[in-house]
Amino acid sequence: MPVSTFNVDEFIRPNIRNLKPYRSARDDFSEGILLDANENSLGSVVESDQQLNRYPDPLHDDLRSAWANYREVQKDQVFLGVGSDEPIDLLIRMTCHPGRDNILITPPTYGMYKVAADVNDVAVKEVQLDSDFQPLSDEILRGVDERTKIIFLCSPNNPTGNLLSPDRIYPILNHFNGLVVVDEAYIDFSDSTGWSGEIRNHPNLVVLQTLSKAFGLAGIRIGAAIASAELIGYMLRMKAPYNVNKLTAATALKAFDQTEKLRSFINELNRERERLANELQQLSIVKRVRPSDANFLLVHFDDALAIYHELAGRGVIVRYRGDQPGCDQALRITVGARSENDRLISELKKLTE
Repeated sequence: MPVSTFNVDEFIRPNIRNLKPYRSARDDFSEGILLDANENSLGSVVESDQQLNRYPDPLHDDLRSAWANYREVQKDQVFLGVGSDEPIDLLIRMTCHPGRDNILITPPTYGMYKVAADVNDVAVKEVQLDSDFQPLSDEILRGVDERTKIIFLCSPNNPTGNLLSPDRIYPILNHFNGLVVVDEAYIDFSDSTGWSGEIRNHPNLVVLQTLSKAFGLAGIRIGAAIASAELIGYMLRMKAPYNVNKLTAATALKAFDQTEKLRSFINELNRERERLANELQQLSIVKRVRPSDANFLLVHFDDALAIYHELAGRGVIVRYRGDQPGCDQALRITVGARSENDRLISELKKLTE
């Protein structure tokens, strides 16, 4: 079936289509003498200007609007969740019948796609990226079947750091009659504007984003799915009534007023990324530094696991990725502050002495 005929309503599991969502007290009223939600009317034991004794806004429309404005989409095309992991889980649950349907991933890639599928008893198909860590569009399309509901693509890819070529993604979008999820956790470190603008042309496209990386807000756990209003509507039906708390929402909203600081962070980290890559490439124990469009580098060593343990013993913590396809003898190294990168290089030089 050509994607031009993709129908969101028909694609959603029948029990989700017919789901009557829980209607919380704050869906109806948020002001007045609130005696409707069994909250503690005396207040909170923790002092805050956020009225923490009251439940949060179930939808956080002000934050959805800010996110939508920043990505040049509409508010009703934005779903807010606990990081990107909540949308990943919801998308699988809303489309895949447990024990029957499957998703497709492209290793090496973010591990939560498979974890979420396993938790939901959904099978996982795999088509490895090519030697340049680009998706093999034809093989992916041959690899799906009538039970494949979602293809997950990560761009820039984790753990390899590279953007996926649009020339490899468009054929998948145009010929797969299912959801194509493009995970853009690291998009702000790249020169790409991302895929948000394409949701108007592709009803089967979902874009995942987060404030954990470039915005530096990993500690508040906030992410978003950007997709058609119809698809977002189903996600809003399924979510927990108060999935995003007041403190998280208030902090995230402030972030969209700090775009100048955001650009400064991105520019500094990208400069450090290039400097770190150059420094690493000079070391005799480094075999290859992969190009990166993210805030990390995939680096191949002579003996990656031994170096990983040596660095950890010296208080420098990186991520071993040598067990992933195409990542033989590789460590994933986050780009730190200049002093942290200097320390990393210093410790690695000691290992060559």
